[in-house]
Amino acid sequence: MAAWNADSIAGPTGAGAVTLVEGANFCISLQNGDIFPHHPHGVFFQDTRILSRWNLTVNGEPLEPLGAWTPAPYQGSYVGRAPLADGRADSPLTVERSRELGAGILEDITVRNYGLEPAHCLIALAVEADFADLFEVKEGLAHRQWQQTRRTRRGTLTIQAEWQGVRKGVVVRAPGAEAGPDGLLFRAVVPAHGSWGVQVAVVPATGDRAWAGPSVMHSPDAVSPRDRRQQAWEASMPALRMGNPSVQRTVLRSHEDLGALRIVDPRQPERMVVAAGAPWFMALFGRDSLLASYMIVVLDPSLALGTLQTLASRQGTVVDPLTEEQPGRILHEVRLGVGTQLALGGKSAYYGSVDATPLFVTLLGEVSRWGVPAEDVTALLPHADRALDWIRDYGDSDGDGFVEYRRLNDQGLANQGWKDSWDGINFANGRMAEPPIALCEVQGYVYTAYIARAWMAYDAGDLALAADLRDRAARLKQRFNQQFWLPDKGYYAIALDKDKRPVDACASNMGHCLWSGIVDSDKAPLVAGKLMSPEMFSGWGVRTLASNMGAYNPVSYHNGSVWPHDNALIVAGLMRYGFVPEAQRIATALLEAADYTGGRLPELFCGFGRADYPEPVTYPTSCSPQAWASAAPVMLLRSMLRYEAHLSHGGLWMDPVLPDSWGYLHAPNVPLGPARITINVSGSKVWVEGLPPGVELHRGTRPPLTDLMELAGPRRSR
Repeated sequence: MAAWNADSIAGPTGAGAVTLVEGANFCISLQNGDIFPHHPHGVFFQDTRILSRWNLTVNGEPLEPLGAWTPAPYQGSYVGRAPLADGRADSPLTVERSRELGAGILEDITVRNYGLEPAHCLIALAVEADFADLFEVKEGLAHRQWQQTRRTRRGTLTIQAEWQGVRKGVVVRAPGAEAGPDGLLFRAVVPAHGSWGVQVAVVPATGDRAWAGPSVMHSPDAVSPRDRRQQAWEASMPALRMGNPSVQRTVLRSHEDLGALRIVDPRQPERMVVAAGAPWFMALFGRDSLLASYMIVVLDPSLALGTLQTLASRQGTVVDPLTEEQPGRILHEVRLGVGTQLALGGKSAYYGSVDATPLFVTLLGEVSRWGVPAEDVTALLPHADRALDWIRDYGDSDGDGFVEYRRLNDQGLANQGWKDSWDGINFANGRMAEPPIALCEVQGYVYTAYIARAWMAYDAGDLALAADLRDRAARLKQRFNQQFWLPDKGYYAIALDKDKRPVDACASNMGHCLWSGIVDSDKAPLVAGKLMSPEMFSGWGVRTLASNMGAYNPVSYHNGSVWPHDNALIVAGLMRYGFVPEAQRIATALLEAADYTGGRLPELFCGFGRADYPEPVTYPTSCSPQAWASAAPVMLLRSMLRYEAHLSHGGLWMDPVLPDSWGYLHAPNVPLGPARITINVSGSKVWVEGLPPGVELHRGTRPPLTDLMELAGPRRSR
């Protein structure tokens, strides 16, 4: 069977499913807190499901869910009612479950009795662990048969399993429990108007040793390591206040979710990177992590630096057709605990991405302007140059000047841009394009990579390299506008196919081209007009594919849905070319959409028109939280502020055009190099306090990097 990818995404996790995330770990359950193996639910540690069943019964009856919420991304609270044995309708027994996710889970279970008589309760917690890897769960197929043993002792249940010499385990501890063959039993008499409680810990185990996770019981008032980590992150974020409470809530929710999506590379635990999203993408991804880091570099350049350093450490060195690794290539994704051949490429790392490599160079150029130490940037330059070598030697395999892709084996992704579903690239009539495929936005990413590396060369005094890269960028821009532009349609082709024919679907990808700056200025008004047309703009955002295209489907992954990160880049592109009202309209619509999902933008939602449906329609398998969707509000706010910096040249640029409905902005504790500044915006007026020495505030938009090089003149070598 082919590997999982966006072509074979898992079914929905179920109505009302609750997802918790903490680092690379995640937990999915029903609203009453229960986990069943026939759902794509469970507690996952290092891409392995260490709990496949975790269901609570009282006197043999399941809990009736009353409510569930997440006080923090890694904490869940579940309230249910326990039916009485005599079947009376209004049971006086309620059950509260407070769960915290770490390397396993820590769960407080409280039974409350609102009745006039004591309640005799047999509380059972059924426990199973199938140790399925993430891809087995997603596919709903068990590829490995583990030989399991279960041991019980003094309120502890240990499940150990072995498969082809690989050993895994899980330990469940609960003081006072009777450990039985199916799990844990508690016999309690809950007093009238009283309560009974227990705390249960679940930790993964390797061999006979339990993981150093939440195995130590703590008091309800204790601050957990997860709390401390999240509190430190949130303390580092701007304490934002805005005139529109809804917009403020969405931006602050994005800050919170991004903190929870941070993970560490086990090989370099001091480096923090951002995972792609929950539940199925709690891992380092090339494209996703790079773009999300780019979007929030104004909040935390160190997260972008950690992402760059981690990706650089895994940069391709050999040619491997199975994993699609090639020298200089930046990987697509890393999976740490996968034990089956369902993973892309059949190994932990898979490299089948056409855009991660140029985006790596682009992000490095971005962090070089936001105060990251020069020595850290310099250390990554050889990796940037190897990435440019990949663009020349492997990305542009036929030498036509464009980067294209074709998967190297049937196990990999058929489409290797951000629209990576099997049917994501098609002609206007709906016919799918055949590879090799050169995507329009990828040429824009390559253009930004050339410009970014040219600037870094210029900044280091290597004027010859800077001039060469600027020339490469100029030639690419000229070829792109000649071959991708469709003059009879007034927009750019989404791609060129194997015969170099323009793939003429009207798609959102051309908005990324605006963001990169590869679009000729005379064509930009037509592109902006097409993006805002009724066929493209749903009222909640720009669709991935126009509604008059043959492949349009508003309930598809990439052929008519609305993606917040896609729209955030489109907004940045519109602002780059001066289309302020259009950008404001999209940004406002997206943040209004977030009101219907608790202030959290999901990975995507359906493309139905706002005039036809009163609220955004949820896409069934949308990830939430998801890194670049969580980063989108930050990017939107940055675009509306026209907030740019070039600290090595002592410049900060702002020229705000916040939509009137957003009101004022007050943002203390904004990081800027070594300083923390306070930004106040009211209408078009700006006040900035606490600028670091040598940094000057410029009212206006930052000139393009190519213009800055010309304005600054030649630099001396350092």
